[in-house]
Amino acid sequence: MEKFQRILLVFHFFIVIFLLGTFLNGYIKPAAFPWLNLLSLAFPVLMLLNMLLIIFWALVKKKTALIFILCSFFLIHPTRRWVNFSGKSQETGNLKIVTLNGHSGIMGEEAMRSYLNSVHPDVVFFQESRFYKHENLELKDLKYRYKCFIVELHSKYEILEAGPILDNPLQGSSFYADIKINGQKIRLVNVYLEPFRFNKKMLNSNVSISTVGRFMNTFENIFLVHQGQVNMIKKFLDESPYPVILAGDFNAVPNSYEYYHLGKDLKDVFMERGNGISSSFHDYKFPIRIDYVFCSREINPVSYKVDRSVKISDHFPVIAEFKID
Repeated sequence: MEKFQRILLVFHFFIVIFLLGTFLNGYIKPAAFPWLNLLSLAFPVLMLLNMLLIIFWALVKKKTALIFILCSFFLIHPTRRWVNFSGKSQETGNLKIVTLNGHSGIMGEEAMRSYLNSVHPDVVFFQESRFYKHENLELKDLKYRYKCFIVELHSKYEILEAGPILDNPLQGSSFYADIKINGQKIRLVNVYLEPFRFNKKMLNSNVSISTVGRFMNTFENIFLVHQGQVNMIKKFLDESPYPVILAGDFNAVPNSYEYYHLGKDLKDVFMERGNGISSSFHDYKFPIRIDYVFCSREINPVSYKVDRSVKISDHFPVIAEFKID
């Protein structure tokens, strides 16, 4: 039994090291060490194992459990990016946005249109907006529109100025659009980072060395592409003359390099107003969070919701409200 506990202690120690290692994504670029970003993908599983092992140690060795509990205090903030309980503000918002990867309308354009009209958004951020049957998905009361390759925005408010941010349409897309609410100009930034383009058959196939090798090569290549995209978008955000609302599909999970750097100096609206689990992509067996809404510190978020009541895409719609004074 003692030998088993020693092995388990070493195993638990490495789990905590890997969890704490995700902090390094805020400092180390994928170009320097791309595999560090993989730890962010494993974070939920590692955190679950950490909690189960703490329960085990609490039953057999309370002092050991206490040590791991103390170490886990440093993991509260990273965990809240996945699971949070902050709740809705008592204030009433005057700007309601929806961000949605539309999956090119494959799961039904009419269902998507009907849903979006039913939630009455002021602004819709679309990614993967290649709607095959219709060049434009007409939405009620949202008469202003800007499109940049496969990313677009529909707005109730006049778009004062808009333009692309990323310069390679073959590797994701991003743009900005300026609107005015209550005399306040707001810069909306729609982000769609380069996707991984995994084949579901490949994911469900038997694990082999060649399969693992293909996965690792894909991860490394995409992490490097993301680094370049994040640098361009972050520079643009830092130079914005107006408060920013950043939303879209990052194709990256919380605690990743992409999350840390795009979200730097901004508020994660899920952490401010979200309640429950943040996962938004449901096409694979393990649901993950890759859709985000961030805002400048001077903007007041009122509510945040991942709407799992509908399946109009392989992503759930994310709805957020703000009060713009």
